[in-house]
Amino acid sequence: MRKLIILSVFSLALVSMFYSCQTAESVQRDAYYVNGRDLYIKHCQNCHGEKGEGLGELTPPLTDSVFMKNNKTRLACIIKNGLSGPVTIHGKVYEGKMPDFNMASIDIAQLTVYITNGFGHKQGMYSSEQVAKDLKQCR
Repeated sequence: MRKLIILSVFSLALVSMFYSCQTAESVQRDAYYVNGRDLYIKHCQNCHGEKGEGLGELTPPLTDSVFMKNNKTRLACIIKNGLSGPVTIHGKVYEGKMPDFNMASIDIAQLTVYITNGFGHKQGMYSSEQVAKDLKQCR
C-alpha cells in the first residue's frame, strides 16, 4: 500500500511538471506581454482606454483584429513616429493625430506584443529584430 501511495505521488508530480513546462518562446512572449502592458498603461491607456476601447470620436479603439493583423508591420512606425491623417477602425474613420513615442526597439516590440495579444487578439510574438526591420520600411 505504501509503495502504491509513493508511486501515485511521484506520478502526479511528474505529470504536473510535464504540463507546467513552457517553451522558451512562450516564456519570452509572456515577459514581453507583461512589460508591454506596463508601457501601454504609461503611454497609451489615457487615449486608447484600459481595454483598448478608444475615446469616443477622438481616439480609435485597438480592438479591431482585422486592422491589427493587416497592419502589424506598420505598428512599429506608428508607435515610433505617431500617426496623422484618417484611419478606419471597425468601419469608422478617425481623423485625430497620435503623437510620436520615440521608444527603443525593445519597448516597441513589447508594446506591440501587448496590443496584438490583448483586447481579443492572438497574434503571437514580435521581436525587437522585427521592429528594426519594420522601421526601415516606414513611409
